[in-house]
Amino acid sequence: MILHCVFLRFKAALQPADKQAIFEAVAALKDVIPGIVDVKYGPNVSPEGLNGGFVDGFTVTFDDAAARDAYLVHPEHVAVGERIIAATDGGLAGILVFDLMI
Repeated sequence: MILHCVFLRFKAALQPADKQAIFEAVAALKDVIPGIVDVKYGPNVSPEGLNGGFVDGFTVTFDDAAARDAYLVHPEHVAVGERIIAATDGGLAGILVFDLMI
């Protein structure tokens, strides 16, 4: 399995409802893209203060690397990804992705 971790630095002006809509769009990909096992999202709750400004995020758990790779190029993911890029501070600079084999 692959745990796809995405950490976000949203624009300060982004409204909570818009943030929630983005997270719901990510979660909805589970019903569209095969191989997604689970999606979780929310704010960082770590007390360590080491988030580097990335205070929101989500994880997507995939069956395997092939499912993750198919997700990356899937048109529905690409569309949601474009929404995320537009909503983050600095575009791609406001996104950190880290994948773990679990």
